[in-house]
Amino acid sequence: MATRGRKPKPTALKVLEGNPGKRPLNKNEPKPEKKAPRCPSWLEPEAKKEWKRMAKTLEAIGVLTGVDAAAFAGYCQAYARWKEAEEFLSKHGTIFKTPSGYIQQVPQVSIAQTYLKVMKDFCSEFGLTPAARTRIRINTEKTDTDDPMESLLRVK
Repeated sequence: MATRGRKPKPTALKVLEGNPGKRPLNKNEPKPEKKAPRCPSWLEPEAKKEWKRMAKTLEAIGVLTGVDAAAFAGYCQAYARWKEAEEFLSKHGTIFKTPSGYIQQVPQVSIAQTYLKVMKDFCSEFGLTPAARTRIRINTEKTDTDDPMESLLRVK
């Protein structure tokens, strides 16, 4: 599937920055209640730390909402696993010598790369992240099931 270029910045962040690009803001972007979800009990300890570190800040600026629980949990869990792999690499290095004498990369290099990518990409599906929500347009027009006279007068 081809991408459509750079992912859009969440409208809440554009507003906070004063809309530096002066492009039109998405006035029809879904706006769930700006309240951080509860931290799941099943997260790894390091993931819970990341949740606590980031949730209040993201809630305060309006980009983390109750509907983002699974996406944010995925990010936090990926963060914990990425950090674990990076700590291993810092302590043990990135290569080792095999019994036959070849130099080989330790598995934690690819593990760290994978979880770094997961942290970046995990939450972009299904419109559950702030950036993904900027691509969603909700219909704010009244439908034909409303006032019949309005339906007749509405020019389409």
